[in-house]
Amino acid sequence: MKQKEKLVVLIGPTAVGKTAASIHLAQKFNGEIISGDSMQIYKTMDIGTAKISEEEMKGVPHHLIDIREPEENFSAAEFQELVRGKISEIHSRGKLPMIVGGTGLYIQSVIYDYQFTDAPGDEAYRNGLEKEAEKLGNEEIHRRLEQIDPKAAFNIHPNNIRRVIRALEIYHCTGKTMTEYQQNQHNELLYDVALVGLTMDRDVLYSRIDLRVDLMMKEGLLEEVKSLYDQGLKEAQSIQAIGYKEIYEFLDGKVTLEDAVENLKQNSRRYAKRQLTWFRNKMDVEWFDMTNTRENNKKIEEISDFVAGKLGLWSNS
Repeated sequence: MKQKEKLVVLIGPTAVGKTAASIHLAQKFNGEIISGDSMQIYKTMDIGTAKISEEEMKGVPHHLIDIREPEENFSAAEFQELVRGKISEIHSRGKLPMIVGGTGLYIQSVIYDYQFTDAPGDEAYRNGLEKEAEKLGNEEIHRRLEQIDPKAAFNIHPNNIRRVIRALEIYHCTGKTMTEYQQNQHNELLYDVALVGLTMDRDVLYSRIDLRVDLMMKEGLLEEVKSLYDQGLKEAQSIQAIGYKEIYEFLDGKVTLEDAVENLKQNSRRYAKRQLTWFRNKMDVEWFDMTNTRENNKKIEEISDFVAGKLGLWSNS
C-alpha cells in the first residue's frame, strides 16, 4: 500500500495568531506553506484579507497567494485540485507541506476523500434567484435556505450568494439538501495529517479582531477597497469578502464610514465564531489555547512537539 504523504494543517479563526505559529513550524520542519484562505488568492486585495507580508514570511515559501484577478471566480473544487497538486510538488522537493488558513470547506475538501456534488443544475431557476437576490437582498435568499437546510445555512455566509443559490438549486433539482449530499461523503483522510487548531478566549479574540480592523483602516483599507470600487467591480465574488462589502456600502452612500467599520468588526467576530464551530464539528483537531499571548512561544513549542510526534519528524533546529 502506498504510504500517505505527510501534511500539517494549521487552522483557527481570524486574528488568533496562525501566521506567527505557521512560520515557526515551517522553519523548524523545513516546510512550505499553502494558504488555506479563500480570499488571499486575489491580487491587490492585501489589507482586507490580512495577507502575509514578504517580511513576515521570513524566507518561507508561500503558495496560492495572488493567483487570481479580483474579477475572477474561484471555487472550492478548483482549490482542492490546486492544493493536492501543490502537496505532491512540495513533497517531491523533500519539503513538508503545510496548509494554513481559516476556510473550513476548502481545507476539508483537500484532506478528506471529498467529492464535489455533481447534482444537476437548473440555469433558469438559478438566474431567477440571482435576480431576486439583487432585488430583495442576499439575506432574504439566505432565509429561504435556512428554512429547508438550516445546517447549510449556518455554514454558508449570506453574502456568499453563489453557494447559497447552489444549495437551493440542488434542493430544487433533486429534493435533497446540500447537507444530505455532504453526509454521503467519505471521511477517509487522504494524507498523514497533523491537524492543529488554535483557539482563544472569546472576549480576547474579539478585542484582537477589533484592533486588527482599526489597524487595517490605518494601513489604507478604505483606499484599497475604493480602488476596486473605482474599477467598477460590483458583482465579483471577491467583493463579497468581509472587509470589502462593508466598505462598499459606505462608498455606495448607504452607511457612514463609522458604521461601515463597526459592521466590519461585527461581521468579522461572527465569522470567527462560525469558523470555530465548523472546525469543531467537521474535523478531528488537536486544539491549543493561545489566550495568554505572553506564553505564545511555549505554546508553539507544544505544537511543534505534537506535530513531530504525530508525523514522526526530525526538526531543523
